[in-house]
Amino acid sequence: VQLVESGGGLVQPGGSLRLSCVASGIIFSDYTSYWYRQPPGKEREFVASITSGGSTHYPDSVKGRFTISRDNVKNMVSLQMSSLKPEDTAVYYCNPAGVYWGQGTQVTVSS
Repeated sequence: VQLVESGGGLVQPGGSLRLSCVASGIIFSDYTSYWYRQPPGKEREFVASITSGGSTHYPDSVKGRFTISRDNVKNMVSLQMSSLKPEDTAVYYCNPAGVYWGQGTQVTVSS
């Protein structure tokens, strides 16, 4: 299984970013897929999930600001992030089936 995450970068507080994760060797729609993040000096934490049926779940810290989605044609999972805060700064990881990990993409929220 190979995962390629993209879309990270530097953004000002209040800004938006869209992360994408493209996979080979696994079909996203067959499993629950997750996004996690690891802030500097902290442990990895759950950010969003989407089940094979399309149900989504978010922790309170990002609820209403982040949206996970899946494109079954492109075999891609995305994370739309809005109203970004400095505390959203982290390396973001795609995690299909709760098993496989990508290389991560850095998101930095700073003025």
